[in-house]
Amino acid sequence: MKGSVILTGKQKRALRALGHHLRPLLSVGKNGTPDPVIAQLEADLLAHELVKVKVLKSCPQMLGDVAATLSESTGAALAQSVGRTLLLYRAHPEEPVIRLPG
Repeated sequence: MKGSVILTGKQKRALRALGHHLRPLLSVGKNGTPDPVIAQLEADLLAHELVKVKVLKSCPQMLGDVAATLSESTGAALAQSVGRTLLLYRAHPEEPVIRLPG
């Protein structure tokens, strides 16, 4: 299990602005958050750094539990949670594209 990044309010605001026009790359459905979902999120974070995740109504887990599981298992920070949509951020380990303020 990886540790999550802690973001300041200013950093979250900047990420929310960047993520506003993004479409969800990943959906969490009736199977919840099994290893293949975590692996796909890892790949998406590595490729994009900022990823929107849609949690479908068929998901058996509570929204907060899904957010915590995805965040903790990938080391990503939860930048926003609106309705059933999560915005997760993790800087690229070698070549970060998104520059956070502060």
